Amino acid sequence: MSRDASISLDWADGSYDFSLKWGELALLQEATDTGPYVIFQRLHSGAWRIQDLSNIIRLGLIGGGMTPTDALAKTRAYVENRPPLESLPFAVAILSAGLLGAPDEPLGEQEAPSLTDQ
Repeated sequence: MSRDASISLDWADGSYDFSLKWGELALLQEATDTGPYVIFQRLHSGAWRIQDLSNIIRLGLIGGGMTPTDALAKTRAYVENRPPLESLPFAVAILSAGLLGAPDEPLGEQEAPSLTDQ
């Protein structure tokens, strides 16, 4: 994950970039008729809908640079034609990156200073 809402995952038949930036989140909201954070809560509570999974992954692929046609084909083949629970961890990771991002580097000091280095 990175600060720009993108994440690279080994998914389906390869390694893909996913990104849910503002525009993709707005499309997700429109497609599911609910806000992204409500979907985020549904994913974590187990109250998700299958459309949540397919829309997150499809729009994440588009945001990651895939054409809409290719993203739809991948989603149909590897989400809609597979058991939903296979897609759940990917949808969680993609939406989490879109909503929360992640720091590129950890905050704070990684090691305590050494008295012998002075």
